[in-house]
Amino acid sequence: MPGLPQLSLHTPVGDITVSEDAERIVALDWGWGRDQTETPLLRRARDQLHAYFDGACLAFDLPLAPEGTPYRRRVWAALQAIPPGQTRTYQEIARVAGGSARSVGGANGANPIPILIPCHRVVAAGGIGGYSGGDGLPTKRLLLDLESHLLADPGQLPR
Repeated sequence: MPGLPQLSLHTPVGDITVSEDAERIVALDWGWGRDQTETPLLRRARDQLHAYFDGACLAFDLPLAPEGTPYRRRVWAALQAIPPGQTRTYQEIARVAGGSARSVGGANGANPIPILIPCHRVVAAGGIGGYSGGDGLPTKRLLLDLESHLLADPGQLPR
């Protein structure tokens, strides 16, 4: 996001860039950002993301401000209530946030802060479903495997 403070980091799912506005995280994008600004909040986000990928922490404590419609924000709030290592179906999220499984899928695809707002924890009733971040389904599988392995055996990253 041009013009906003952003900080990039290397992760097991590729390079990601976190952006902030008014001391709130507003985006997590795949790839390395052109401009790098180390604000206290972005350093905190970087440290928490490193801890997540290192298996030291599964929860994030960051102020988030995703830009979206009221419906999408309801969906994203429901996603944040899914505990690490667990999944919910698109239909289960629709029962909480309203709409349909299809509209939940649309809100997931529009999630501006993936990983921190864990859209990877939403699966189809008959399988893993889709994922628009990183390398798609391999990225979703890696994130789900990371969380399930860490809960089963803390400190052990999936290979």
